[in-house]
Amino acid sequence: MTRRWLPAGPALLFCPADRPERYAKAAERADGVILDLEDAVSPERKAAAREALAATPLDPERVIVRINAAGTEDHALDLQALAGTDYRVIMQAKSEDPETVRAHGYSTIALIETPLGAVRCEEIAAQENCVGLMWGAEDLVAGMGGQSSRYGVDEANAGRYRDVPVAVRARVRLAAAAFGKAAIDAVHIDIADTVGLAAEVRDAVALGFTATACIHPSQAAVIRDGYAPDPSEEAWARAVLTEARRFGGGVFAFDGQMIDGPVLKQAEAVLVRAGRPLQ
Repeated sequence: MTRRWLPAGPALLFCPADRPERYAKAAERADGVILDLEDAVSPERKAAAREALAATPLDPERVIVRINAAGTEDHALDLQALAGTDYRVIMQAKSEDPETVRAHGYSTIALIETPLGAVRCEEIAAQENCVGLMWGAEDLVAGMGGQSSRYGVDEANAGRYRDVPVAVRARVRLAAAAFGKAAIDAVHIDIADTVGLAAEVRDAVALGFTATACIHPSQAAVIRDGYAPDPSEEAWARAVLTEARRFGGGVFAFDGQMIDGPVLKQAEAVLVRAGRPLQ
């Protein structure tokens, strides 16, 4: 069985694969780098991007490679290029068919960003080599013939996602949890809107997302800050889990609060986010 995959940290920064001069800087600014062979690269630059991917190695433990959608010529060429690298975690764009996810030997983060992918995300998450799910709003809405994933400035709930993207985000999160896979939240495309990004990160943390993707280095710090528990939260989690070990199981009282299984899982999640799980 495929071991559970976790990213090196919560801030995953997209980097165009045809810009190798940016690779190292992206790795410095974020916890993990998503080297993008798909949307960030124009059709005439795809071959150069694959060459750069092979010629400019980064630590494979901190790299995800986004490849083009299954069924395209570029998809097959991307897989050929990956064979000459040490990268083994890919993000498959526009994932729609469980068969195409399990058709190769790579640990795969399925990017759910089309209507068909959304209604099949549970089947996709169930694949053994699917190690995570990410969702995307813009391609999703475009695939429905829509115009905008978010409410406009002249509408109520300005800046927030519309109902269908919210529903797909929830479905992706549930599917990832049901099958024990990582869940990566979508990018916040308004780079200057750090307040909006911080709010979405807070919500992602509350719902147990593993990480959030970003498109600009300045967003990485906002994401890291949002996922990092404050010292008092970490101290509480550590104390609760230590007391649980001493108590030996079952329900018990701690600091005026009833502690049971769900609370212990929440405490464990806090220490995972802190990067310091109880040994």
